[in-house]
Amino acid sequence: MRSSQPSRITVVSASVGAGHDGAARELVRRLEAAGFEAECHDFLDLLPPGCGRLLRASYALELKVAPWAWGWLLGGLEKNRSSSGMVGSLFARAAARRTRKLVGAGTAAVVSTYPLASQALGRLRRRGEVEVPVTTFLTDMSVHPLWVAEGVDLHLALDPVAAAQAARHGATDIEICQPLVGPKFRPARSAAEVAHERARFGLPVDQPVALITAGSWGVGEVEQTAREIAAAGVAVPVTVCGHNTALRDKLTAAGTGIALGWVEDMPALIRASDVVVQNAGGLTSLEAMASGVPVVSYRCLPGHGVTNAAALDEAGLAVWIRDEKKLAPALTEAMTGPARHWRRSAPAADHVIAELAGAQAPAAPVLEVAS
Repeated sequence: MRSSQPSRITVVSASVGAGHDGAARELVRRLEAAGFEAECHDFLDLLPPGCGRLLRASYALELKVAPWAWGWLLGGLEKNRSSSGMVGSLFARAAARRTRKLVGAGTAAVVSTYPLASQALGRLRRRGEVEVPVTTFLTDMSVHPLWVAEGVDLHLALDPVAAAQAARHGATDIEICQPLVGPKFRPARSAAEVAHERARFGLPVDQPVALITAGSWGVGEVEQTAREIAAAGVAVPVTVCGHNTALRDKLTAAGTGIALGWVEDMPALIRASDVVVQNAGGLTSLEAMASGVPVVSYRCLPGHGVTNAAALDEAGLAVWIRDEKKLAPALTEAMTGPARHWRRSAPAADHVIAELAGAQAPAAPVLEVAS
């Protein structure tokens, strides 16, 4: 039974890209709807002054200028577990003081949607400085060792593939839950709705549309992807460039399909598309699946982009296209092949977290994703 003063659940994310924050915002929304006090904090703000901005800027620059270096770094940390442990410990100590202050009186549980936040919270939990349950929500299908921190009580995974990877990295208490995707991401209700949304965005109404997504920063081999989809001739490439105005200008000048900037209504744009072509395997992939739109991976970012593509392919959720010669047939099969349904009888993440906190949230409906 809920008391007149609802329990507080603290969520810690990080403003690096949009995936971690997107999952955190949806979790907070659900928890508040269930009657909890829920608040989200940026892990970068918990680091010593200036360090968070430096971390964000360095990450963005690396992905934009030398993505191979990001892949090399993640791969090296995964192979050398001692180095991975040292990195996690370094950030955990740096953020310990401010992180500890988040967990005050009335806090029933803490949730992380970012690996370095998990490291900090796990350290505090292990040392007895955080006395409430700590949960890590694994936002990606692939799980890097930095995601798994000793002291964390529960790891929530999106799929058995992700759960198995977390277990290999030492996680002991793992549960599969539904993705944290907002209710606005849903299948189109009719052909008329699709036509209406296409008209809004200036998309062709009589040709298939391949929506190219590359995160909020529009990074990776996006220009090549659009050019090769256009050459394949099976769909019109529509590229979401995000904040990358230079990319949008290049595609527009070259006449390569349709180039869009920052899009406020992504649910409608996804519903208006026939297939989503992604390069990072993050939240957008889950949002497309929840919208009933098939997903393929192509020209993926080194590091998490490649590992997520492999995990999505292994789970049977999104085909990973590794060869340009296979691009046209793979897109055609995704758009016209038999529908694949992804059913999850697993509980919603907010329900699991509420139970771990010693409270009870309303049961969520079973998620069904068609692709």
